[in-house]
Amino acid sequence: MEALIARLRERFPTAIQEVITFRGETTVVVPREALVEVCTYLRDEEGFNVLADLCAVDYLPRTPRFAVNYHLLSLDHRRRLRVKVFVEEEDPVVPTVTGVWPGANWHEREAFDLMRIRFEGHPDPRRILLPAEWEGHPLRKELPVVVEEIAYSFNKARIYAEKPFARE
Repeated sequence: MEALIARLRERFPTAIQEVITFRGETTVVVPREALVEVCTYLRDEEGFNVLADLCAVDYLPRTPRFAVNYHLLSLDHRRRLRVKVFVEEEDPVVPTVTGVWPGANWHEREAFDLMRIRFEGHPDPRRILLPAEWEGHPLRKELPVVVEEIAYSFNKARIYAEKPFARE
């Protein structure tokens, strides 16, 4: 992995902002402006032919607030790499990588649907899980946490007695 990181630093001297290795997993942090170029290089030159996952993270109250993680897999070389892009709350936009890995399509739609991270240039930027008229993005940390006790057979009477419809 050290040789790969050295090649990345040589090829993209200003784009590799940080390299983190934690518990055997390496993460490379890049700016959104370099994302597609770095991902294309990783696919074409380093053999990362699979985008295993793409997910967005809300780090509220940290700044930058959001990150998009790209979990890459090289089947030929049997190695994994995470590419991370941080985005600000005011402008949560990253370029799409559907041109690099077509399988990113639904992952990016899910990240938009649940976190409101926009993927510039995405071929079909519609919601994928929630109805089109749904307001908000449920995995963002700004929404209030609501806990409702679940009714089971042993506590059903007490739970239902406390429900608003029981008071009407």
